[in-house]
Amino acid sequence: MITLARRRLLSTVALTTGLVLTLTACDSGDTEAKSDGPVTITVNNMPPATEKIQRQNFLDDVAEFEKAHPDIKIDPNEGKMDPATFSAKLAGGQLENAFYVYFTDPAGLIARKQVADITPYVADFPDIQQIKPNLLQVFGDGKGKTYGLPEGNYTMGLVYNRALFQKAGLDPDKPPATWDEVRDDARKIAALGNGINGYGDYSKNNTGGWHFTAEMYTRGGDVATQGADGKWTAAFNNDTGKAILQQLHDMRFVDRSMGERQLLEWADLLQQMGAGKLGMYLATADNIPTIVAQYKGRTEDYGFGPVPGAQGALGGGGGYMFSPKSTPAQIKAAMAWVLFRHANPARIAAGKERDAKNKQPVGLPEPDIFTGAAEQTYLAANKKYANVPTENFAPFVAAQPSIPLKLEPPNAQKIYAVLDPVMASVLTTQDADIPKLLADAEKQVNAILATVQ
Repeated sequence: MITLARRRLLSTVALTTGLVLTLTACDSGDTEAKSDGPVTITVNNMPPATEKIQRQNFLDDVAEFEKAHPDIKIDPNEGKMDPATFSAKLAGGQLENAFYVYFTDPAGLIARKQVADITPYVADFPDIQQIKPNLLQVFGDGKGKTYGLPEGNYTMGLVYNRALFQKAGLDPDKPPATWDEVRDDARKIAALGNGINGYGDYSKNNTGGWHFTAEMYTRGGDVATQGADGKWTAAFNNDTGKAILQQLHDMRFVDRSMGERQLLEWADLLQQMGAGKLGMYLATADNIPTIVAQYKGRTEDYGFGPVPGAQGALGGGGGYMFSPKSTPAQIKAAMAWVLFRHANPARIAAGKERDAKNKQPVGLPEPDIFTGAAEQTYLAANKKYANVPTENFAPFVAAQPSIPLKLEPPNAQKIYAVLDPVMASVLTTQDADIPKLLADAEKQVNAILATVQ
């Protein structure tokens, strides 16, 4: 989900990834950007001045890159790709040569032919071969062509309070693996009393629809599916959707394990977790340092496990695409910059060391865009410079390779806005009519999906 809060989190992930992979020497072995003469490129995703450490790191990286590539000059901008202004910037020649996008953006940009095809240049950058294929596929057209490069990713899991698990007689090293176990564990945690809730969920400002989507994926379902004719239709008005809503309703009104206060949005569950009043909720690993930094939690109290059900995990992230108005020299230079900052295995260890010195979280299980030898280098550096208890994330790490990654549906935010009231109703209304809620939402979502091109 890309709410404002989620955008801030993804920005933090992106910046951390940049810090992880920054240059400490002028080695440019993975980025052979050859040109016939000097070239200037514009790039975005420069941190704002209010983020002093991250911005200085970015500027230091620019200086190091330009030193290693004296024929390339970088002109950086703040911000990321904004779908509302993208077409106008492209038409007006104001689009950066390399611009940051979320994983939900590439498919539409590729279909509308609004980005450069970088396939002819991929062979010039060997380190691309050490990026996870499923992440590269996000930037492909499904026919063998590549239009962008990933820089970071996230996958939903289960954030849980290990301290409360122990108090409730549960094994903190074994988070619930099924939704039935979630319900049982939540009941035991809520029985501790003192205002403690066993499980939390969202239902406001598009967060409810986001979580409903994530929960559909965990059970092997979908929110929207694309037919052979290319058209999208709603796919949640079924037994899977009903099971999700019925369980949430029963946890709220039968078990009383979710608390009286509902209509929660992003920060609410982090605050409850930081106060020691919540047992578990679906989230991403980067929630944990935020809980600690902003809501006064203790790092050692939190664990991270795979999504219950494990039939699919909502994932996302970001990367860079390239303006179709760029020259070949600009495209290659822009690719060199992206790989230099975000995907050079030779720079992983030094970047992790710098993150640790800057008190950035090191040891979270994501983002990790690498495979093969590069991934082993990443994992070793993560372990060496970890400043978070990596053993608390072991259940997630062990399970992730076997859980399919699934992206958000098209027009995700509009769909989430429709599904929010569905989640709100089952969590606030004891006699909620689940079949009617789903049927009404299905009609609205199909109208939204009919506009997808």
